[in-house]
Amino acid sequence: MERIRERVIQIYGNLVSLLQKCIFCILSVGLIPNHIAFIMDGNRRFTKKCKLMEGAGHKVGFSALMSMLKYCYEFGVRYVTVYAFSIENFKRSPEEVQSLMDLMLEKIEEILKEQSIVNRYGVRVIFSGNLKLLSEPVRLAAERAMLATAKNSKAVLSICVAYTSTNEIMHAVQESCEEKWDEITLLNSSGAGYGLISLGGYEQDEMDHLIKLTDVEKHMYMAAAPDPDIIIRTSGETRLSNFLLWQSANCYLYSPSVLWPEIGFRQFLWAILNFQRIHFYLDKLRKQS
Repeated sequence: MERIRERVIQIYGNLVSLLQKCIFCILSVGLIPNHIAFIMDGNRRFTKKCKLMEGAGHKVGFSALMSMLKYCYEFGVRYVTVYAFSIENFKRSPEEVQSLMDLMLEKIEEILKEQSIVNRYGVRVIFSGNLKLLSEPVRLAAERAMLATAKNSKAVLSICVAYTSTNEIMHAVQESCEEKWDEITLLNSSGAGYGLISLGGYEQDEMDHLIKLTDVEKHMYMAAAPDPDIIIRTSGETRLSNFLLWQSANCYLYSPSVLWPEIGFRQFLWAILNFQRIHFYLDKLRKQS
């Protein structure tokens, strides 16, 4: 009886997989998004809703993430970004933060396994954010994962940890200024004794072109990925919560009402269909900006 049940489950799984592939073939006639980003909202609410042990929602949420990655890579999405841990999350209780760090460490180690989804689909993993804020074990594990997958070239997974967009922008501006420091010093020394703060006596066009937009963008944590085409935030929330503010000016924001652990193929499909429906309008906005 058990063998029959297992066989039925296997046949059902194969049929579902075949149906998904057929749907992807139909969808691929339209535009395939190059970059999808996820705000994984609702893990704690899922825990309370289902009356689970504390932290169980995040573990179920990891399974949901694996499903979303599988859909993305099978559909041909080259870049996927997930908002895993905000700098603001460090304000939670020490016990919860430690629990999340432990879970993150466990899942990073899973990424390194040969049979993991990352290796199966040839995915390069990048951890984006102020990694100095992470505990040493997590930071070292993240560095190992990036090194181990550095030669993978079929797709890119950016995991935003210890990240906020305002911190990213501040970091990029600081790095740009440090890079241009010699040039700034040279300009200042030729300014007849004016200080760096006042910068008086310079031609305006000299200062306007000292640090360019491209200088700032290349120092962004997310410099390795193009701007997202779609941002999916679960729980019905339409806030970006300090995520990819610089990069999301002209992307499609999809906010399904399900909590993150509940997200599935239907929500993924609806996000793609809506994106394909309005991508001409979004493309027009990009060209105008």
